[in-house]
Amino acid sequence: MVYVGIDLCCYNLSRFPTTSVNEAAQAAGSFIMRMLWLAIALVGAFASPALAQNDIKVLATNKTSTLDKEMNEAADAGYRFAAVMGGDTSFGGSEAVVVMTRAADAKPGYAYKLLATNKTSTMQKELQEAGDAGFVYKGQTSFKSTFGGKEVVVLLERDRAIEKPARYEYRLLATKKTSTMQKELAEAAANGYEFVGMTVSDTLVGGAEVVCILRRKGTT
Repeated sequence: MVYVGIDLCCYNLSRFPTTSVNEAAQAAGSFIMRMLWLAIALVGAFASPALAQNDIKVLATNKTSTLDKEMNEAADAGYRFAAVMGGDTSFGGSEAVVVMTRAADAKPGYAYKLLATNKTSTMQKELQEAGDAGFVYKGQTSFKSTFGGKEVVVLLERDRAIEKPARYEYRLLATKKTSTMQKELAEAAANGYEFVGMTVSDTLVGGAEVVCILRRKGTT
């Protein structure tokens, strides 16, 4: 079995000679998309025939509603979420690309929820509703969807086998200033929240913002 990994979280945006956070994020996103496709190609090239045919599924679309539906259909066939990235692909334009994997003895066991919005207040509300329903954060990205424009996309997962899953409280932080984000992250950590993910994206109200998501175990 071949394992291919890409460290997306530690990618250094300062490598790009751009003049804004948004431009740097776009440049980095394009690079990471190419690396993601390279990783998929390497797995397909070096894996066994059974692994290449059965264990990896790539979903790509510019409609978030379609992606939500296709992820749950794949989950019904035993696949589980592995990675997500948004960006420009050669043929699909601006798309969200999801990779799902399946073990040889996998059985259907997970449900997925995709949240997409360009309003941080809406995302905060929908994140908490999902957390209350037993869904847990798995990943996030941003891309320009067909109907929603530039959106922040968050993917959550729920284990169907667990009757009473752990409940999480979520907090979304969004700001244009990294110094402000540092302060807000520290305050959230002091209140028991753990950092789970970050994107740099255009939001409807804030423009180009750093969007961070945190969570902590619920009290009930």
